[in-house]
Amino acid sequence: MKIKVFSYNTLDTPIHHMSGLSKFICFLLLTFTVMFSYDIRVILCMLVFSLWVLRLSQIRFSQIRLMVIYVAVFLLTNFVISYLFAPEQGPEIYGAKHIITVLWGRYTITWEQLLYQGTKTMKYASVVPLGIIFMLTTNPSEFAAALAGVGLSYKVAYAVALTLRYFPDVQRDYNDISMAQQARGLDMSKKASLGSRFKNALLIIIPLIFSTLDRVESISNAMDLRGWGKNKKRTWYARRRFSRQDVAGIVISVLFFAAGILVSVFINHSRFFNPFQ
Repeated sequence: MKIKVFSYNTLDTPIHHMSGLSKFICFLLLTFTVMFSYDIRVILCMLVFSLWVLRLSQIRFSQIRLMVIYVAVFLLTNFVISYLFAPEQGPEIYGAKHIITVLWGRYTITWEQLLYQGTKTMKYASVVPLGIIFMLTTNPSEFAAALAGVGLSYKVAYAVALTLRYFPDVQRDYNDISMAQQARGLDMSKKASLGSRFKNALLIIIPLIFSTLDRVESISNAMDLRGWGKNKKRTWYARRRFSRQDVAGIVISVLFFAAGILVSVFINHSRFFNPFQ
């Protein structure tokens, strides 16, 4: 069976049983907790928790392999560039400077800089699994119904649902066009040079853009023919009520949120954890 990438899969897990609205609330609470704190202890706890939830949701690595590669490249690039532009940011924040080794000029490796950049890298790495869980376990129609249920315009909610549904459609069209072009002799393998692969990739992307525009026009015409947007309100077939899983998820997220705030305010007296004082 071919596994869909970046698409919603129906599985029998506690995460899938949660409503789209509750997952969205949990995502916002946990993401704010990670982004607010610069305490490496809080960040690592959030990373472990997000990876555990990712495993609980039964998301296969083959589904997220491409995203993981992109994120790893981004994290590495961000780590290097952050050091090149601000090699003394860590010592400035923590008010101390413990040099490990001197590279050249003002570029030195310090424990403070490693802690700062390591914490920032872990922050990004902690948020990514949360986004993956939300995207791959949330039914777009059910999530749109939940957004409309809390007062958001159903036009905006429906636009969100269409956006989430669009990823697997683009993936399917790309694979179909790629296979058709390769059947005509287009070489996309590693044997071809980088320039040839880039040129051949354009022969796939251009038809993909035109097929995307055709789909947008077809969907727009179908919605107009059905009188979409005529009334101020509409009913939702996929609306789901809150369950025990929803309550449990929100309570856990609130506890993490409160713990992160309490650690920063009452223990660290700052967003930063400073072990060098």
